[in-house]
Amino acid sequence: MAENSVTVTVAYGSTKHSITVTRQDGNEPALKDLSEALVQATGVPAPAQKLIFKGKSLKEMEESLSSFGIKQGCKLMMIGKRNSPEEESELKKLKDIEKSVEQTAKKLEKVDGELTGLKNGFLAKDLQAEALGKLDHRVKVASEQFMKILEQVDSMNHGECDPDTWALFLQGFLAQCDKIEAGISDHLAKIQSKNMALADS
Repeated sequence: MAENSVTVTVAYGSTKHSITVTRQDGNEPALKDLSEALVQATGVPAPAQKLIFKGKSLKEMEESLSSFGIKQGCKLMMIGKRNSPEEESELKKLKDIEKSVEQTAKKLEKVDGELTGLKNGFLAKDLQAEALGKLDHRVKVASEQFMKILEQVDSMNHGECDPDTWALFLQGFLAQCDKIEAGISDHLAKIQSKNMALADS
């Protein structure tokens, strides 16, 4: 049996799970590896797990299993509850929100890239004002989307999600929106003043 693989029996409720923990990097399996394997086997999230070995509760996630005296064939006990259906739906909401943030951030990145292109003169001058108007609209849509996400986060039960962290995270994107919007109106002003100058000459 390789050093970096160990099979233990974990009693959870009335069921016993035979769990083989393997480390890919050649190190000994750690408690967190066992915890992750138990998430898969039982559906109990790692923070809710309480692992007990020889009457002692194990907490040091980074420690190797052998440092607790856990070796091949040992028996452990786990207490912990699966997420309730409400929490499950909150987690799903959170995943949806994360996806939404990702998509909106990508759109924003695209707008930013296109704006840089315009500033570098990738588009005929007479088409730029219209293009900038469209970009401005897209930034406003992204900005609204981030505001909506912020409201969604606020309305959640914050088991898994810290509203302050999210608010900071989203505020960063909103600041980016403002920056891009400022860049757009700045560039638009430049074009318009150039056009005015051309009209006057």
